[in-house]
Amino acid sequence: MNVILIVSDTLRRDFLGCYGNEWISTPNIDRFAKKSIVFDRAYAASFPTVPARRDIITGKYSYVYAGWEPLSRDEIVLSEILSKNNFVTMLIADTPHFLRDGYNFQRGFNGWIWIRGQENDNYLTDDIEIKFPCNLRKLRNPYRTVVQYLRNISRRQFESDYFVAKTMSEAVKWLERNYTHEKFFLYVDTFDPHEPWDPPKYYVDLYDPDYDGEEVFYPVYGPADYLSERELKHVRALYAGEVTLVDRWIGRLLDKIEDLDLYSNTMIILTTDHGFFFGEHGLIGKSIIPPEGKFSYAPLYEEIAHIPFILYYPEIKGGWRCDEIIQLPDIFPTILEFVGLKVPKNISGKSIIPLITGERESIHSFAITSPTIIHGAVAGVRTTISTKKWSLIYGGRQTLGKEYITNVVDGMPKPVTTEIKVGPELYDLEKDPGQTNNIYDLNKDIAEKLHSMYIKFLKSMNLDKNILEPWLYLE
Repeated sequence: MNVILIVSDTLRRDFLGCYGNEWISTPNIDRFAKKSIVFDRAYAASFPTVPARRDIITGKYSYVYAGWEPLSRDEIVLSEILSKNNFVTMLIADTPHFLRDGYNFQRGFNGWIWIRGQENDNYLTDDIEIKFPCNLRKLRNPYRTVVQYLRNISRRQFESDYFVAKTMSEAVKWLERNYTHEKFFLYVDTFDPHEPWDPPKYYVDLYDPDYDGEEVFYPVYGPADYLSERELKHVRALYAGEVTLVDRWIGRLLDKIEDLDLYSNTMIILTTDHGFFFGEHGLIGKSIIPPEGKFSYAPLYEEIAHIPFILYYPEIKGGWRCDEIIQLPDIFPTILEFVGLKVPKNISGKSIIPLITGERESIHSFAITSPTIIHGAVAGVRTTISTKKWSLIYGGRQTLGKEYITNVVDGMPKPVTTEIKVGPELYDLEKDPGQTNNIYDLNKDIAEKLHSMYIKFLKSMNLDKNILEPWLYLE
């Protein structure tokens, strides 16, 4: 039995046809969904990029003990377990943040390839003329990240030179050379459609052909009011173009899987780490990073927390949808159960297999999506607790005045804000899926029940009392 895991960073579920989108072209992912099981209530857990990958490879809710930081030497990771059990394990990625600066998330793989150059990766140093695509005040970190990125892509000529294209092409080549192994684990991780958004123009023209304004391809995170409605529409078109680009090249990989008859004995998972705001809740991005100020977290509404998750399981006929809650830490035990290996006792994720075989009706009564809580309830940190009906977002008892440096979101060190106070939010997802009407004050009893469930979960993690303490308070 083989396993292929595909992670596409910042891929919003509602931008895919198989999740109801009617204006963005994603035929390859949609075709894959028709032969697979589509999960309608999949949620991110630890937020954002690096913590999410830690969840995937450890099977734990890592936000309770780690942040945006290197993989510790003592953590048991999926690749090591599989390699020790005679799987050929391979990582192919262009996502830089979990591989650079000694983060060491490639540990345990028999082989790994890093496609260089995404975002602010210190890759090329060519002395080129830098042409910014828009007013600098609209760009996040223009002189460091944007300049570096423009250098990194300066040699690009064809669609095949784009990052997702190179990553999926490497995966195709690896399969051609390695598909005859008795058993293998291939993990493919692309940073696209994460910004900077600069897909080939012909993809953008599918969605906004008449635009002649500025290209805000790496926007400042925070309130979206610095963008005109026209600019915001084009930002969505840039992202949509990226999604279509990703679909085209994931399609190449899926075609090769079919060519090699791997659907007969291979489990395939396609998912993401989190979503992105495109004007919803008045925000653009996934956190708050003002040009002249300090970092803070944004609430993790459905656009961020609720993610796509598509599972192909060779022994179960696909073409149907699962309405039960699952989370990214569940990938670890699901893979181990599929290949017949024992699941370690100290993980929090739960295998999805009993859901799809009908052995269990559910594996989670609620989902948890959260930034790290190891620094306390500071910098606007809020945890989201989601059930099928309710969404509670709360920040505990805020530790005002406590400052630290974080690399979160982009790997760049930045101070956090110490002067933010947040209150609880409660939403009825059945009546208000867009989370526009906070009904906490009228339904405190419901919020308290959700909070009690969450505290029970936290206590089961055996946390240090100083980490647990702020979250005991729903205020």
